[in-house]
Formats: sequence, structure tokens, C-alpha cells
Amino acid sequence: MQQLNILSELQCDALAEVFNIGAGRAALSISEIVNDEVKLSIPCIEVKKSTEINAEILPLPNERFGTVHQDFSGPFEATAMLVFSEENALEIVRDMMGSQMSLEELVEFEQEAMCELGNIILNACLSAMADMLSISLSSSLPCYTITSCAEVINTITGSTDQDYVLVLNIVFTSVKRQSEGHLILLLSSTSLTNLIKHIDRFLGNI
Repeated sequence: MQQLNILSELQCDALAEVFNIGAGRAALSISEIVNDEVKLSIPCIEVKKSTEINAEILPLPNERFGTVHQDFSGPFEATAMLVFSEENALEIVRDMMGSQMSLEELVEFEQEAMCELGNIILNACLSAMADMLSISLSSSLPCYTITSCAEVINTITGSTDQDYVLVLNIVFTSVKRQSEGHLILLLSSTSLTNLIKHIDRFLGNI
């Protein structure tokens, strides 16, 4: 029986490739919004048991984070989380607004702009996966919250039906700044099994 908490190197490479394709699509969309070149890259991907997630596995050095949640369903189900420090989130919002407002003034636009950003990035990455695996995924509306490091980790470890976590580091780069965050997928054992089956089917057809 395949070890669910360990992807083969080939499976990891396939996932990394598809998420980088999705990140590239998202970067093009965001570049149009901010009227500047934006690059998104996902340099690494890890699969962990949700109970293994802690501050060392998921380094979140800041105290407060902007987190976009979105649920996806289809042949497998997942909860996706896009996590940036609140300061980085507000800086990205300022770029999206194209304004000279202070960070304090931008707070009132933060939720709407970050939901849009999360919707672009998460849907681009998951639609790229759906295209690669020839499956159909539907998504809920994005939800944005400000959380602490402990709350992010508690959300992951406290889930009773999502046993595994795909942790993807994400690097957001524009002319003005570089920000690092995390794209997190929460999956049940059944969903991860189904995802692995679809990845293997894809690899078998290459």
C-alpha cells in the first residue's frame, strides 16, 4: 500500500510543475491589475500529516497574517489557504489599488482586494491541476481573515476530517517588492488517495 504521507519524486515533480503553471497564469492576471510585471513562483512542495504541522514545519515569523480560505470539490475535496503576513498583504493591496494611500487607509479595502488576489491565485493553481489531470473542480467563494500564527496552525491541526497537508512556499515578486507566503491544501486521506491516483494516471499517459 502506498504511503500517503510520502509522494514519490516523480509525483512531487508533477505537482510542482502544475502549481508553477498555475502561478504563472495568476501572475499574468495580477500583472494586468497592478499594471506592472509580477512573478509568482512555488519553489518547493511538501506533504505532511496535519498533526505534524508546527512553527518549524510552517515558519510564520510575523504575528498577524492575512489568510484567504477557499473550498474545492470534485474527484477529491480540499480546503485551500493562501497565507501572507498582514503587512505584506496590505502592501500587495496598495499595489492592486494603484494608490498612494497609507497602509492604515488601505485597511478598509483589504478584505475585498485580498479575496480577489486569493481567488486569482488559488483558482489558477487548482484549475491548472484540473487541466493536467483532466478533471473538473468547483470552488466556493473566497473568505479573508486576519489570524495569528497559532490560529493558522490550530486550523490545520484541529481539522478532524482533513488528515494531510500540502505545503507550498510561494514567492510573490514585483518591481517594488518581494513577498513570501504559503499556499496550503488540507486533504482527507480519501482525497489524497484520489489525488495520487489521478497523478499516477496522468504520469502513465505521458
